[in-house]
Amino acid sequence: MKYLFVLWSLFFSFASFSQILYDAPTQSLVLQTIDHIYNYEFNEIEPIAKQIRAKYPNHPVNPMLRAMQLQWQYLPVKDNKAVAGQYLKLLEECIVKAKVLEKDEKTRPEAAFFSMAGHGYIALIHNYNDDKIKAATEGKKAYNYVMDGFKYMERNPEFYLSSGLYNYYVIRYPNDHPIVKPLVIFFKDGNKEEGLRQMETAARKGVFARTESAFYLARIYLKHEFKYDRALAHLTQLHQKYPQNPTFLMKYVEALLINQKYGQAEEPLAQLKKRTDKFFPIAWRTFEGIYHEKHLKNDAEAAKLYQAALRQPHDDEYSKEYHANAYAGLARIAHRAGDRKKALNFYKKAEELAEYKGLIREIEAYK
Repeated sequence: MKYLFVLWSLFFSFASFSQILYDAPTQSLVLQTIDHIYNYEFNEIEPIAKQIRAKYPNHPVNPMLRAMQLQWQYLPVKDNKAVAGQYLKLLEECIVKAKVLEKDEKTRPEAAFFSMAGHGYIALIHNYNDDKIKAATEGKKAYNYVMDGFKYMERNPEFYLSSGLYNYYVIRYPNDHPIVKPLVIFFKDGNKEEGLRQMETAARKGVFARTESAFYLARIYLKHEFKYDRALAHLTQLHQKYPQNPTFLMKYVEALLINQKYGQAEEPLAQLKKRTDKFFPIAWRTFEGIYHEKHLKNDAEAAKLYQAALRQPHDDEYSKEYHANAYAGLARIAHRAGDRKKALNFYKKAEELAEYKGLIREIEAYK
């Protein structure tokens, strides 16, 4: 049950919107709202959202936009119980309103997209709350709409994101977690390469899913595919378009360092260091440790930064890999100091957390 849901959650944790409305002026209002959300301009949202509600009071776009705002404004939303409760109610409202759209053939694709996103986000929250039964139930409902999305891709390019995520992860996840392989024999077959192409299509042609597609691709290229230059290309565009989004900034700095562009990383790293909230201090301390270790060749200062990052508890979704990188950095420093036993111990700790294929390869090569 646990692994079944984890697979679902990968498909839907960054779902976005379809081409929801048929008039261009309202589509423009929705896009403005989404841009303000991504750029953390939360005070600019309500006047625009009010116009959308006035024209389409019963459309699922309204609760979904509000849920999307809460997701980014209180990231990670699971850590705020009051906000998480409000978030769940908005997603449930979105699903109820999407059901009405399902009755009309013209709006059925857009209903499928909102239902898919609503059920997927709810499943993710239940998973974070360790309620696996509810999570799996919601995940199964979302899966059905993903299958519908394959039929709607040519009519609506937004569905290239969900279809691409499915095609990619239905292959990738069982390969990384063999225990789930008996479960996926019941799923529609996937194709990793086709999945990546579909997400790239969504990043180019999608209206509402464009940003999420680019962000998801960047994470995949960093974590799984060793396509670091392509990850950086996507994250450069995201950071330039949404300079006030600290999560995009964090991943942008990460991509610069992985691509060994240390000089270019200096300014955005200095920006990230201004963030003293949430999981950002873990990230920038680890990044600064990498900068001192690999660029300035200052092992003593790098070790202090890595240790500082490790003193803070990590978030499984956003900062676990940075703890893994901090342990790996300490392992490299110990190796250079001639202490192989200490290096192996640090690499063992890194291995318990690491999910990035590049870091896993480094750990395995040292054993």
